[in-house]
Amino acid sequence: MQARLPSLMLRKTPSLKVGVLAGAACVAVVTMLLFPLRQFVPSNSLGVVYLLGVLLISTAFGLRPGLATAVASAVAYEYFHMPPFYRWTLTGDGEMVTILVFLATALLAGFVGDLARSRAVEAEEQRRTADLAADLAHLLLQAGDLRTALPAAAQRLAQALELPYAVIRPEVVAADEYHVALPLRDGATQVATLLIPTGLPESTLMRLHEQVVTSLQALLGAACDREAVAEEQAALRRIATLVASGADPTEVFNAVTRELGRIMGTRYTDMNRFESDGTLTMLSHWDDHGGRDHFVPLGSRWPIQDMPVAKLVWQTGKPARRTTFDDGAGEFLKRAREWALRSAVGSPIMVENQLWGVMIAFSRAEDPQPEAIEERMMKFTELLGTAIANAQSRAELTASRARIIAAADESRRRIERDLHDGAQQRLVTLGLELRAAEAMAPPDLRARLSHLVEGLAGAVEDLQELSRGLHPAMLSKGGLCPALKMLARRSSVPVKLNVNNVGSQPERVEAAVYYIVSEALTNTAKHAQASVVHIDLTVDDMAVRLCIRDDGIGGADPRNGSGLIGLKDRVAVIGGEMEITSPVGSGTSLLITIPC
Repeated sequence: MQARLPSLMLRKTPSLKVGVLAGAACVAVVTMLLFPLRQFVPSNSLGVVYLLGVLLISTAFGLRPGLATAVASAVAYEYFHMPPFYRWTLTGDGEMVTILVFLATALLAGFVGDLARSRAVEAEEQRRTADLAADLAHLLLQAGDLRTALPAAAQRLAQALELPYAVIRPEVVAADEYHVALPLRDGATQVATLLIPTGLPESTLMRLHEQVVTSLQALLGAACDREAVAEEQAALRRIATLVASGADPTEVFNAVTRELGRIMGTRYTDMNRFESDGTLTMLSHWDDHGGRDHFVPLGSRWPIQDMPVAKLVWQTGKPARRTTFDDGAGEFLKRAREWALRSAVGSPIMVENQLWGVMIAFSRAEDPQPEAIEERMMKFTELLGTAIANAQSRAELTASRARIIAAADESRRRIERDLHDGAQQRLVTLGLELRAAEAMAPPDLRARLSHLVEGLAGAVEDLQELSRGLHPAMLSKGGLCPALKMLARRSSVPVKLNVNNVGSQPERVEAAVYYIVSEALTNTAKHAQASVVHIDLTVDDMAVRLCIRDDGIGGADPRNGSGLIGLKDRVAVIGGEMEITSPVGSGTSLLITIPC
């Protein structure tokens, strides 16, 4: 509090009347104090005390009260403390010189005091301005949302300048009879408006314009830049998360165009793929009015030559910019003019170092493209390239896996057919011939032939069992339900089967369900130590859902190289999902969903 008292005094504009009265009081007090000192101090030296009073008054109240105090001090000094006392003489040359020197010194002291006051006031104003700037920087630059920090910043500004109120609006606001509107700009763009009361002193308005508005504009510009960078980084993180999670490419495309359009503040943003026939296909778009209209319809194809920015990107493989669409008569340029588009920036989409497509951001004539937009767009298109490359790799992997499984299924069918039509029929024929030879053979040879026929019949049964395991004829002839019932009857573990109202399904789906159930029953018999297996198969308009659960020991883990890996691969090939739950001691549950 003591440190603040001088600054509090300097903050008030001194009153001339109060200053003159204070000076008169100071002269009276000094005069009274000097009476006891006259017997100890020469009279020529007593004027120093008056000078201290002049210095004090000019410092505290300004130049004019200080000068008045200097004159009054000279009069009082000559009348009360220079001999002859209590008389106006000034007859001697020494007295006249002394009074003139004293008066000149007093006036100089007044000027020095006023200069000290002005320097102190200036220093105080600079300190207050620096404190205000520091507080505003803390409020605006540390806030998560700039709009929520503006009321607190305006309140702090009003307190610092002792204004009735102050309001910072994040928009362009016009002045009226109650408010003075001071625009706050970031470069050439007005980002906010400072509203203050009308009728403020000219000095306050000057200080606002020269010090506060300038620093406030710089802080708002920095806060807007920080907020824009934070928003851009958040958008990039969201897109990177989509890419890393293996999201569908269409979802990534839409996210990139949406995030890019919002962050860049463009009128319209679209993503296009270059085709080998000299055209490009529009894959995704975003516009600033909620998608109520399409500048270019999704999926439409356009000649590259009719799209100036895309043409430049296609020719150079680098970002390109176009500032007008006034020339040209193509359908694309006609639509651009109808939408009042006046500038566009294109950024290439590179996939595995090959030009794949182009991202284009369009703006109106009154909305210039942001600075360094090409560099900022490249960050998004790099993620697009990664997403497209990942999607292509996944598609190739899925197709390769599908080809392998399809080839394996076809091999099973061919081997089963060859066994049935070739070796099995031949063995049956040999059995019949042996039966005929048995009937004609002598008694001692007939017993041996009968034993051979029985062994041959057992070999035929083993061969039939082997062929059923390769590809069940029941699945091809009777359908999925009879094939599953056959698996349930042959299982060494009791099976409770629920497959009502399944109907006919695509061959790939029926084969997948059959082999999943067959492998699951085999794994249960080998490892689960279960007493019963429940199999539920349901079909609706969306998917085929298969649930297989047992009451065994659990603990199945696909990462350990079990047969569950093959099941997951087969399900994944046809676009399905398989969820495995196998807590130790609580059995194993497989939940498979295959889209219809």
